[in-house]
Formats: sequence, C-alpha cells, structure tokens
Amino acid sequence: MPDMENAPAPVTIAGVRDRRVAERQQAEPPVHRDVLFDVDGLTASYSGVPALRDVSLEIYKNHITAFIGPSGCGKSTFIRCFNRMNDLIPTALVEGTIRYHGLDLYGPEVDSVEVRKRIGMVFQKPNPFPKSIYDNVAFGPRVLGWKDGLDDRVEQALRQAALWDEVKNRLKASAYSLSGGQQQRLCIARCLAVQPDVLLMDEPASALDPISTTAIEDLMHGLKEAYTIVIVTHNMQQAARVADMTAFFSVEVDEESDRRTGILVEYDETPTIFTNPGDKRTEDYVTGRFG
Repeated sequence: MPDMENAPAPVTIAGVRDRRVAERQQAEPPVHRDVLFDVDGLTASYSGVPALRDVSLEIYKNHITAFIGPSGCGKSTFIRCFNRMNDLIPTALVEGTIRYHGLDLYGPEVDSVEVRKRIGMVFQKPNPFPKSIYDNVAFGPRVLGWKDGLDDRVEQALRQAALWDEVKNRLKASAYSLSGGQQQRLCIARCLAVQPDVLLMDEPASALDPISTTAIEDLMHGLKEAYTIVIVTHNMQQAARVADMTAFFSVEVDEESDRRTGILVEYDETPTIFTNPGDKRTEDYVTGRFG
C-alpha cells in the first residue's frame, strides 16, 4: 500500500498559476509607483440601494488605469466618484474614502468645484457646447478668469489633443461641424485647457469608428506622460492596448431581492489580468465565458 499521508498534493491549474506568480514576483524587483488616489472601503448607493460595494484600490500617477466588467457592475458609478460627479444626483450617497494626494476628496473642507477643475471628465458621447471650436476650449479658462495668453492656452490644449493641425484654420467654425472623433478630441482639449491633474474617460471611444478610436488611444498614450488617466471601457482589447493597470468588476445578485451590486473582483497589472488572472471570475470574463 502506498503511503497516502506522504503522497504529493495533486497538481491543479490554480496551484501552477499561484507558483508562477510567486516565481515572477521573486525574480522581478518591485516597481515603484506614486499613489495618486487611495480608495478605501468605497460604497456608492442610489436611494439607499448599493450600486457598488466596499471597493479598495490605489490609482497610480502617470498610469492609465482601466475599469472593465459586465454592464451594471458599477464601473461608471465608480469613475464618477473620483471627481464627485455623483454629488449632482440627489439620491446618490458615497461612503468610504477616496484620498487624492493624501486629502480626503469627500472631506468637509474640500470644494467639489475645485475637485472637478483638477480632475476632468470626458463622457461616452461627445458633448461640445453650441459654440465655436475656439470658444469651446476657451470656456473653462474664461470661467476661471484666466484671460492672459488665452490664444496660446487654446492652441496648447488643441495640440495636446492632437487636433490643432485639423482645426487651426477654422477656429471660429461651429464645434458641431467636426466629425464625431474630432468632437471627442475637442472635449479632451476642453478638459486640458484648465490644466487638470487627472483625466477620467467614461467609454470615450464607444461611439466612434475604428480610425477615430485608434486616434483616441494614441492620444491617451501620449497624454499619460503629463496626466493620470482613468478609463471605463467595455472593449477588452482596448483595455489591453492602452492600460497599465486594470480592475475587473463583476455583479453579485441577491437571490431573494434580485438586487444587483457591483464588486471589485481583481486589480493588477494589465498583462496579468489578461493572461494570468488570479481569480476564476476574471479568467471567465476575459476569455468570453460570461459577460
């Protein structure tokens, strides 16, 4: 009879994966990252019903961080917490903490308007103002009273958004005369004109054609040298192409109430999430087994 007590443990896929992760961590020196946002125990609710529960993670400076997951898992709710956009919804309540440069963004001494100046947002559908191209970009600086060097500021923002060469001879034309991809880059320029620290992008290319999508992705790669970017995307290929870090969110369903609540399943470097995830739910999602 073989000695069952001393028999080796069966080899499992999870065990092999854990061993490979441990070996890689031992072989590679730790990467230093500057933490820009420190999220701890964040829960976001609407009318007392949690849309997202108990999320904790760190967002790193000059990184592109992607939030992926099925519809209804709270990705858009979460990204709106970073610049307090949910404050504009009367039934919304955010609990837990988001520290930005160590400061609690939801502290009583923090001005939400100042937060939105430093943390700009680009939405899924381009939303230019019914004004000229120039006036769209100049809008924020004018509101802030930045009158000196306005022309230079507008040009710089349009150059950063890779739009200057396409519009420099028609700055007085309506923003609506631009294509969808150009309008989205105009909205990015409008954010950049007030010199933010962070760009939040909620599915910025979902309504665009492949060529315009590529332009937005190339733009993000260039902008991360000067900005921190957080993006929500349903396009997993896009997350794999642009993001340094990826967070996978999923949904927990209460069988009795049929209530759906978003949860953070896994957060890691993007290659790990897509090729060597530590949670089977992540693996099932990125391989198309659900979602």
